[in-house]
Amino acid sequence: MAALTSGELCVKYLLFTFNFVIWLAGTAVLAIGLWLRFDKKTEGLFQVQDSPTAFFTGVYILIVAGALMMVVGFLGCCGAIRESPCMLGLFFMFLLLIFAAEVAAGIWGLSNKDKIVSELKDFYTQTYNNYLSTKQEALKEALRAIQYSLQCCGTTGTAFDVAQDTCPKKEGLQILVTTSCPAAIDDLFNAKLHIIGGVGIGIGVIMIFGMIFSMLLCCAIKRTRDIV
Repeated sequence: MAALTSGELCVKYLLFTFNFVIWLAGTAVLAIGLWLRFDKKTEGLFQVQDSPTAFFTGVYILIVAGALMMVVGFLGCCGAIRESPCMLGLFFMFLLLIFAAEVAAGIWGLSNKDKIVSELKDFYTQTYNNYLSTKQEALKEALRAIQYSLQCCGTTGTAFDVAQDTCPKKEGLQILVTTSCPAAIDDLFNAKLHIIGGVGIGIGVIMIFGMIFSMLLCCAIKRTRDIV
């Protein structure tokens, strides 16, 4: 059985490093998803009636995606170090499925962007008005989760908003330049859409290189084992 060439060894360790990073990223994504689902500050969103399905879907996608990334990273690391064509083949298939899912999710998100933005804004306004009339603790935590993550306050963004107890704390003149939450939601999905798209494209390119490297290494390993 012949040994791998220096170039093929370089691909092997690059693939190991790439998958180790994927495994670490998957751990972080899973942790974020679990935090959003079970943290005291955000669990109120799951207890509010008529909550947006987009938020629930996003949280559970984070949990599933994080777990899947950890599995993929594990397969890639072990497949590269152990020089296992079977594990590398599984890694390639998983990465291909994730890439296809990312493309499908991107297309769906772009085609339904206006609907998602409208649903989130309606949910926020309804939650805000219900909190003002009922003062429920679950509604308060839901508002705090949204407003702290978007750094916004109320429906008007004024310094004298009646729900100031749920808004991010600011000092001095910063109090006078607060952004309303409907405007912050619009800004997230419109002004910053190119950033989200750029990140998605970057991840897609990395996945393509991962698939190419895995196939190159897999073919090299099979070639060396065929040579006696």
